[in-house]
Amino acid sequence: MTEKEDYAIILDYLPYGYPMGGKTNALAQAIGEKTLALLELVPRRGITLVPKEKVYIGPEKRDKVYYIAGRLPRDRLTETAKIQLQEFIEQVVAEQEKKFIDFFNTAQAINTRLHQIELIPGFGRKHTQELLQAREEKPFESFEEMRTRLKNIPDPKKAIERRLLEELSEKQRFNLFVR
Repeated sequence: MTEKEDYAIILDYLPYGYPMGGKTNALAQAIGEKTLALLELVPRRGITLVPKEKVYIGPEKRDKVYYIAGRLPRDRLTETAKIQLQEFIEQVVAEQEKKFIDFFNTAQAINTRLHQIELIPGFGRKHTQELLQAREEKPFESFEEMRTRLKNIPDPKKAIERRLLEELSEKQRFNLFVR
């Protein structure tokens, strides 16, 4: 069963739809709060949405969103939406640090040649080996502690942010965090 979103964060509001789109209906580009799904929303008549605004998209009566038009194709993200997405991801990673630390503590090999950690930007085979040895001694508790215990690794918080952005903005062979 797929998790249903109750809230989405507005990334961009297009009062006249897409330029060259033919239709002139208002549209909003948004990201689901829990599943990080990129969505196209159609606001109710007379409603103006603003970037960073949190809107209800769940099954009950919606006050601002008329309906969810569907998934937002990565290639249709506006420049404004991309900037908002970057800020949103930084916030998510900061707020859900424990979830991402758990990833570093439990990540497994994908196959005999590739480990999940190697998919994180900047983490090659050498950093992955160091990390695996360190987590065997004692699981990590924070990004800060990871940086203290593993001297030459890239900033794990920034690396996770980059990976999330990659998964949201371009097709990946393996997705770690985005369905």
